[in-house]
Amino acid sequence: MATTYSISDLARELDITTRAIRFYEEQGMLAPERRGQERVYSAKDKVTLKLILRGKRIGFSLAECRELIELYDPETGSRKQLETFMGKIAERRLQLEQQLLDIQQMQLELDTAEERCLAALAETQA
Repeated sequence: MATTYSISDLARELDITTRAIRFYEEQGMLAPERRGQERVYSAKDKVTLKLILRGKRIGFSLAECRELIELYDPETGSRKQLETFMGKIAERRLQLEQQLLDIQQMQLELDTAEERCLAALAETQA
């Protein structure tokens, strides 16, 4: 028999809230079976959740996570998914590098403003 999980099992194992899991379900990214009122998640649902969480940690949008998950094709393997993932990693790296440059520029501007303020303060005390 295939391994299944309750919503609380998944929440505990992946250290997320049941509310987050329901959110991903509402977004159409998970489709658990129903046994009465109870949601029953498969091993595939667990892997999907792990991929979502990993994608979110490295700054991917939910839409990007969905795209990567939908690219997986058990028939042909994961080559297309991996190639797309590599492209998204490169894009994200460029975004972060630009943000780092922007932060460094802001720090320089703050240093300059601070020096001017200190100089102005020194003049008022003279």
